[in-house]
Amino acid sequence: MTAIQEPASPAAETLDQPYAYVRRELVEPDWRRFPGWRDVTEAEWRDAQWQRVHCVRNIKQLRTLMGGLLEERFYEDLAADQRDMATMSMLLPPQMLNTMAPDAGADPQKVTEAFYADPIRRYMLPVRSDRETEWASHPHSQRDSLHEAEMWVTEGLTHRYPTKVLAELLSTCPQYCGHCTRMDLVGNSTEQIDKHKLSLKPVDRQDAMIDYLKRNPGVRDVVVSGGDVANVPWHQLESFLMRLLDIETVRDIRLATKALAGLPQHWLQPKVVEGLARVAGTAGRRGVNLAIHTHVNHVQSVTPLVAEAARTALAVGVRDVRNQGVLMRGVNATAEQLLDLCFALQGEAGILPYYFYMCDMIPNAEHWRVAVWEAQELQHGIMGYLPGYATPRIVCDVPYVGKRWVHQVTEYDRERGISYWTKNYRTAIERDDPEALRRRYPYYDPISTLPEAGRRWWSEHR
Repeated sequence: MTAIQEPASPAAETLDQPYAYVRRELVEPDWRRFPGWRDVTEAEWRDAQWQRVHCVRNIKQLRTLMGGLLEERFYEDLAADQRDMATMSMLLPPQMLNTMAPDAGADPQKVTEAFYADPIRRYMLPVRSDRETEWASHPHSQRDSLHEAEMWVTEGLTHRYPTKVLAELLSTCPQYCGHCTRMDLVGNSTEQIDKHKLSLKPVDRQDAMIDYLKRNPGVRDVVVSGGDVANVPWHQLESFLMRLLDIETVRDIRLATKALAGLPQHWLQPKVVEGLARVAGTAGRRGVNLAIHTHVNHVQSVTPLVAEAARTALAVGVRDVRNQGVLMRGVNATAEQLLDLCFALQGEAGILPYYFYMCDMIPNAEHWRVAVWEAQELQHGIMGYLPGYATPRIVCDVPYVGKRWVHQVTEYDRERGISYWTKNYRTAIERDDPEALRRRYPYYDPISTLPEAGRRWWSEHR
């Protein structure tokens, strides 16, 4: 007789997977664990002005906040970085700082170790020991690594893609990220970098941008950025957006703001919510897609306040809230870290995972950057877990080219870490360049990721 096989139990059918999804409730870390915020009320914490006033801007303020929770070695490490390496000045809203080492406890040694290891601290509060020692900067790194200022058609308006422009309304943010791609323009000067400055008055800059868009009907997509639009006084920003909406050929408007994660309190202010509703209503009536693009790099940043800000924007008529993160070693450069973040964004906060950019080739950024082959492996590693529409693309922003999916590389010398890319459009500075669409444009892996022969080649050609 043939034995009758019993059906497998549900447990037996469960397969081990490289990544296991577990739904996790969002949590706002308790800011009262820091001595300097011990008496801060919830009403104060939710107040945008309180957040801005109490940003940490220097080591002295950080010491006051932390009391005795951080050991002296951390402050010495931080001071050394600010003196020798930092391309961005320190500016940390309480909301952002509160997501660092949320479960470290109160023992100074453990808190210090937790701060050193914390992924958000790594890019928001870099220290000297984080940096590469031999190759802190790649030989081909540049202050304006994407050459955006070269492509300005008027001050602050970059026309790189055929149908899209980037409008930099100002050069400040509510917080300064250590890896900022616009480090040559944004923020205060540092010991290492004397920042460039915008010269036009804001009203004149905006007038020139609007005039250009009216004269160039082939532009349909405007990214309104900076800096960060959260630093534009709301009445000025609303006026500019309404002027954009009066241009019939503009069909997409994206507001770029890391403040949705770093200062969600700003986007929850009644005057901002009411104004955003007016802009969204006008966009809806005119058939224009209005979206917010934010910048979240680690799951710890996704808190209930961030989710509330994102869902409030959606509730008043913004079509999408999307995330454009930056891929960074020590922060989110594993498939598990990316998936944890994406599930929190998409499933719990209503924020669509959109892009993860490879960290740009600015000075002193080699400890953050990953190689193209590593980015390709990460793209492979996150496929199949998220809904297709919420699976982010990992892209390389190639100088003089623009965004390219990491698998679009044309040729790749893995030994020397040089990838070559092509493009199918001209930028604003290539109208008369017959080779623009035939040229191969190079991009460079961090030298520390190369095999020995490749590292030796770069040392010989230093």
